[in-house]
Amino acid sequence: MRYFRSRLWDINSSFEDRRWVYVSYDQLNAGPFSLIGSDPRDVGIVLIESLSKGRRRTYHKQKLALLLANQRQFALEQAELGVAVLYLVADSYEAGIRKAHAQIGVMECMEHAERELRQELESVVDEGKLVVQANRLWLTTAQDFEVACSKGTWRMDRFYRVVRRQYNVLIDAAGRPVGGRWSFDADNRERWNGTPKSPQPLSFDPDRIVEEVCNDVETSFADHPGVLTPEALPTTADDAQALWKWAKANCLEHFGTYEDAMSVRSRTLFHTLVSSLMNLGRLTPVRLVNEVLAMDIPLNSKEGFVRQVLGWREFVRHVHVQSDGFRDLPERLHGRVERDAAGSVNALGAALPLPPAFWGVASGFNCLDQTVAEVLETGYTHHINRLMILSNWAMLIGASPRDLTDWFWVMFTDAYDWVVEPNVLGMGSFAASDIMSTKPYISGSAYLKRMSDYCSDCAFQPGVDCPMTSMYWNFLNRHQERLGSNPRMKLALTAASRRTDDQKRHEELVFYSVQDALTQGARLVPEGQQLHSPVLTHNG
Repeated sequence: MRYFRSRLWDINSSFEDRRWVYVSYDQLNAGPFSLIGSDPRDVGIVLIESLSKGRRRTYHKQKLALLLANQRQFALEQAELGVAVLYLVADSYEAGIRKAHAQIGVMECMEHAERELRQELESVVDEGKLVVQANRLWLTTAQDFEVACSKGTWRMDRFYRVVRRQYNVLIDAAGRPVGGRWSFDADNRERWNGTPKSPQPLSFDPDRIVEEVCNDVETSFADHPGVLTPEALPTTADDAQALWKWAKANCLEHFGTYEDAMSVRSRTLFHTLVSSLMNLGRLTPVRLVNEVLAMDIPLNSKEGFVRQVLGWREFVRHVHVQSDGFRDLPERLHGRVERDAAGSVNALGAALPLPPAFWGVASGFNCLDQTVAEVLETGYTHHINRLMILSNWAMLIGASPRDLTDWFWVMFTDAYDWVVEPNVLGMGSFAASDIMSTKPYISGSAYLKRMSDYCSDCAFQPGVDCPMTSMYWNFLNRHQERLGSNPRMKLALTAASRRTDDQKRHEELVFYSVQDALTQGARLVPEGQQLHSPVLTHNG
């Protein structure tokens, strides 16, 4: 980081007579929702690179580069404005705060989104070295969540309706939802066949800061997964504005209609790709929601975007805080979910280690292999790929929900503990039972055929010899007892129970064949094309 150090030294201001603010990696914002204030001459900021953070897990190289480059660029941007910047490299964030305190005294900060960071800094907070204030970047409050979800299980639709009314978002003069419905999700499930043309994702010109960060990552984290692509990294404040401008101009009109579509011809379709920058603080959710509300776009796109940001994003954050990442549930929810030997929620008793296919070893299933390739190459794939391909396959084979959660955490550029633990433990793997999700989100091959073009280039044919459907039926029969009391599973479980004994034996054989092959890192190939083919083979 020699060049960065030199640039910061050249432009930095005096440390004298400053109020000091610690700015964490996920709060890189100097606007009205920060603690920095309007007069740069009055404030200094502390930024810390933790050597242990990057080594704690095998984070995707693109994720590490995105975070580090944004933090260094933010430091330079603030120094250019006259803010004093104390930029430290330390063994840990705690060690960095202690070092900063010895130099400049007490600091203030906003409450950190990541539980892991809050825990690490707990001792310096208790000692008074770091004074914590509320995090102003969130759109909703704990009271909002309490009003919506204080009784029974937690449901996003209840929370969403409460906050829509509370903040007058898409509410008409009579107090009803604009358009007569709270959700237009049913209108957001069109298959994409190439028209309208999807936009080419924006690229950026890497400057010397980005080049230096990428070199640091390649040198220090050479054994980490993923492809490092400097031109795909938005790192400056100008880059963040350019990305949002591109998203508004090219994505949001058709975002809603094709929100759930998947395609090998367009990995990102009409998704805005702003989640990583929003979770770093570079783009604020209040600005994004307000600007989308003001846009002249179809209501299903407008509501769909609002539901993702004001609804789901805020909801999972509250769930994470209220449950301590499902480690400590409120008393009324105790006993509703099984835990594994390590204490992690595991309602379905799934224990298979995550197979090599999730690290790029070919499985033979085009949908899974294409999606994993996307993640390895970019650190991103959109929410339906995450739920209905990655999580679906993991659930069908009985993969450990904690392993899957940790994989999401390291592989996605927008992933932090408050994001992945509710999304994967609570929804993607149904490990938390019905505490926040009404049912397991599993499917057979018919859904993939309907919503994607992955099946057209796959060796397996949906409805003929693709094992996904057999595994779907086997999943239901394996978990009849665990899921039997769930009203939303009644029809599916009844249909599964009516499968003939021969069908059930075949489906069990398919389950064990696929599970065994993927565990060994073998590539599955079909044998025969007849309906309900009883044989799967693999090349190992």
